[in-house]
Amino acid sequence: MKNFSKVTSLYLSEYYGMEGLRSVYFSIFLILYITIIAENVVLIGVIYREKTLRGPMYLLLCNLAVNGLYGSTALLPAVLVNVLSHIYEISLSFCQTQVYAIHTYAMTEFTILAVMSYDRYVAICYPLSYHAIMSQKVGKLIVFMWLYPLLAFLIVFMLTVQLPYCERTIEKVYCLNYLLVRLACTNTFIVNMVGLLSVVLYTIPQVIMIFYSYAHILKICVLSFSKSKFKALRTCTPHLLAIINYSFGCFFEIGQGRFDSSHLSYHTRLFLSMYFLIFPPLLNPVIYGLSIKLIRVQLFRLFSRKSRQVQTM
Repeated sequence: MKNFSKVTSLYLSEYYGMEGLRSVYFSIFLILYITIIAENVVLIGVIYREKTLRGPMYLLLCNLAVNGLYGSTALLPAVLVNVLSHIYEISLSFCQTQVYAIHTYAMTEFTILAVMSYDRYVAICYPLSYHAIMSQKVGKLIVFMWLYPLLAFLIVFMLTVQLPYCERTIEKVYCLNYLLVRLACTNTFIVNMVGLLSVVLYTIPQVIMIFYSYAHILKICVLSFSKSKFKALRTCTPHLLAIINYSFGCFFEIGQGRFDSSHLSYHTRLFLSMYFLIFPPLLNPVIYGLSIKLIRVQLFRLFSRKSRQVQTM
């Protein structure tokens, strides 16, 4: 029988595919991480500084940006270190920490997007009462957006960390819960069933909220004048793009993890597996910054002011 207690570190085998292009990958990941930090910090800063951007929608957008920073930081700093390493070995405790961070990021992202769909529903279906309704609820919704995912994943995570491990290789550049469970030397039926049940119970309420909100928004659009339809659709566009972008990333990851992707090139598999952790926080600030006029105007003023200050120096 194998000695389970000796498994204290794991190998991330997908890093071996980067051999020969180590500096290229490092440069790409570094640029992506710096860009994500810059975009989201600027967006949060603009919303915080401008009193005209203190409404419920902008507070939810700030939380989306904070979660983007959380998710990308759970991945990219470790990737940057490992790309430069010749060992590709991480401690079991770090892998478990990364599992919790990545999964709670993904769950929180979906929860925030679901709450933002409710915000758009109230704004379009009850425009005169929007501020009164959302101002009372936004604080509770923000607490819910963060606590619900953190606690929902905790049960599955506690079951995973108690498993005995006898394998050490994870075929990815980061850790996920189902990959860690695969390394276990014991029957994982209960862990798998609890994990599946928690995903279903967690996902269904969020999906219902999104579809309920947009079903009513669509109904309002159908019954409204053409000008009102256009305004309502324009209001929802950035949120819909954010949902689509995130959904694609999750679909890529789930599909790659559950089906044979050996026919794809290494670079394609790597891109698809990292999409949901990199591109939502990378593109969300751009989507909202370009789509929402108030944010676009404030960003233009900010960079114009910075440009004039540089010119006068």
